[in-house]
Amino acid sequence: MNIVNISNMQKIAQPRHSRGFTLIELLVVLVILTLLAGLVGPQVLNQLSGAKSKTAKIQINEIEQSLDLFKLDVGRYPNDAEGLRALVEKPATAQGWTAPYLKKGLPTDPWGAAYLYKNPGRHGGPDVFSLGADGKPGGDGENADVYN
Repeated sequence: MNIVNISNMQKIAQPRHSRGFTLIELLVVLVILTLLAGLVGPQVLNQLSGAKSKTAKIQINEIEQSLDLFKLDVGRYPNDAEGLRALVEKPATAQGWTAPYLKKGLPTDPWGAAYLYKNPGRHGGPDVFSLGADGKPGGDGENADVYN
């Protein structure tokens, strides 16, 4: 009889093994994940879209520095006809042009379009700019024109 009692006690003392998650538990986790994605997702997308505008400003700054080097060597900024191409290929009328001022060539903006150049620009000096995601003048957000 003692043997039976001991075996019964062992059965009672053994922990019950978990068989997995219940359907309710899984649904609660899915609801929580959906709520997090709904709240965090738009914020992440806003940060990513703003990154393209920031990248464009950095590239424009580098191009403007190259334009300043061009001016130091040649004595003037490239005219509209020469454009930004004058930074990588010697214009026929550029005496004193020493080397490509952009070693890796002309970059494109983060949306894949060429940067635009206007001399004289809005404030008398040359302007380098991008028309943004839509490729049209003006706009808001990522569609806005990007100047340095």
